[in-house]
Amino acid sequence: MGQGYLIDSNSIIDFFNNALPESGVGLLIDIEPRISVITQIEVFSKRGLESREIEKLHKFTNTATIYDVNSAVAEQAINIRLKYNVKLPDAIIAATAICHNLILVTRNIADFKNIADLEIINPHAI
Repeated sequence: MGQGYLIDSNSIIDFFNNALPESGVGLLIDIEPRISVITQIEVFSKRGLESREIEKLHKFTNTATIYDVNSAVAEQAINIRLKYNVKLPDAIIAATAICHNLILVTRNIADFKNIADLEIINPHAI
């Protein structure tokens, strides 16, 4: 069982857009923020972000643990892509969660649900 949580891009976006149910908001407020460097790239590269949104994201990422892609994550991501035909960013995020023994917080259950050794939680369904 995971020893913490890795937050996927969509959960961060939903949080800042007030699109999570109260229980999902509570989860994200109560956990230590941890993200993949891929998530950092995804949230900041969203087109049309206003300066106020960028500021909020910077505050969030400045307090978050951000996991880089190391050789163990890369090897795990390769195995995930070969076995499950997952897009590269999702494979890296899943590999990061597995390598660091974290539960992935995402609403994108379909792309992750069959990956062995990956625990997921949908913040919209708790």
